[in-house]
Amino acid sequence: MNLKNINIGELIKNKVNESEISVLRICKFFKCTEHYIDEVYRSKSIDTESLLKWSKLLEYDFFRLYSGHLIIYAPFDNKILKEKRDTSSLPHFKKHVYTHEIIAFIVEQIRSETKTRKQIIEEYGIPKTTLSRWLMKYADQ
Repeated sequence: MNLKNINIGELIKNKVNESEISVLRICKFFKCTEHYIDEVYRSKSIDTESLLKWSKLLEYDFFRLYSGHLIIYAPFDNKILKEKRDTSSLPHFKKHVYTHEIIAFIVEQIRSETKTRKQIIEEYGIPKTTLSRWLMKYADQ
């Protein structure tokens, strides 16, 4: 899975094929035509309301792909986040969401010696104990 360049339409199409959901069912769910579905499949991005509906229909959280992208390619500065958290009206999420793809990416960074454990902890804000647990758990893979 390439989290750097997310083509959501292609991923939705793949999930529809895996789930073997009929076009008729999708059309009924969205109250749309087959033309709309084909447009979604060709789209690199779609609006969040539509993505939420696709996530519900396909029982897959497509938003996690974007969260994974942010964790890997735009890590947050924890010091700045802590300062902003107190003034923000938006909810604060205490735990990160680490998918298998993210864990595999990070473990591979350490195994290939692209980054050290310390760099991973600092850049991605992953707790030292969590990183150690991942390295032990995925040592053979």
